[in-house]
Amino acid sequence: MSKPHQASSLLTGKGMRAGYAASSALLLGTVLTGCGGAAEASSSALQASGSTTVAPVASDAAEALKSKGLHITVATQGGSAGGISQLGSGQIQIALSSKPVSDKDKQTYPKTDFVSTQIGADAVGVIITKEVADAGVKSLNKAQVQGLFEGKITNWKQIGGPDLQVFVYDKEPGRGTREVLDKFIYGKGEAPAPPKSPNYAVVGGNLETRNKLESTRGSIAPLSTGFIEGHDKLVAIPLEGIAPTNENIASGTYPMTRPLYMITNGKAQGAAKQYIDYILSAEGQKLLPKHGYLTLKQMGL
Repeated sequence: MSKPHQASSLLTGKGMRAGYAASSALLLGTVLTGCGGAAEASSSALQASGSTTVAPVASDAAEALKSKGLHITVATQGGSAGGISQLGSGQIQIALSSKPVSDKDKQTYPKTDFVSTQIGADAVGVIITKEVADAGVKSLNKAQVQGLFEGKITNWKQIGGPDLQVFVYDKEPGRGTREVLDKFIYGKGEAPAPPKSPNYAVVGGNLETRNKLESTRGSIAPLSTGFIEGHDKLVAIPLEGIAPTNENIASGTYPMTRPLYMITNGKAQGAAKQYIDYILSAEGQKLLPKHGYLTLKQMGL
């Protein structure tokens, strides 16, 4: 049984931060609990679960559609991998994902016709503290990022920063954020086993990651850049000299850009189609910039 993770990604957009409690379970209508399931959810509610990056947009859209009679619950159990797994096993109607469905997913759930609809895009940042950036770490190259996450660079002074120990907060396997980081560092290769170090820890959702970064000197973590807007203690460091600006994300120049998806079993129908169509509409697309993400139009799609 997979361990439930706190669904905690609504404290992100500039206009929405004050409106949601840090302990929010990202649920609208009913509560999804248990090991990847929806045991407590109303059978009449459309259920969406997965990525803590996609969830803020999904939740805003669910709230907007309440007035049209749609009852939609949004949860973040297990991140992207959890959402895909729940969809494959028939527990939810929509998986929220910041990574594509893999061949392994299709092999695991051969009876599921995974149909992915891109709703926008965002950037995964290598996030460090402002203290480290101000002390001299202005950009990181691929080899330095690899050294940091593999535990080979243990003090920021090794790469021009302050005399301060590095503390790595890594993402769980299966999280879309970690897969983007692995692709940047290793290409099609496999990441090695995590370092055995007291200065290395695995975290789950985006809000947990951000809280750990803000409370730990010398820390570093992969995190959606939208989640640090308004958090002045954190910096999305340029990679190979390229900053994660909207222009660099849209052009693909920034190396850790990713699409955001809503995934259904077969072509979306009924309430699921209405829900996804709303997010794809001009009104729905306005929800993405609120959370630091790019719209399909900004991506040239």
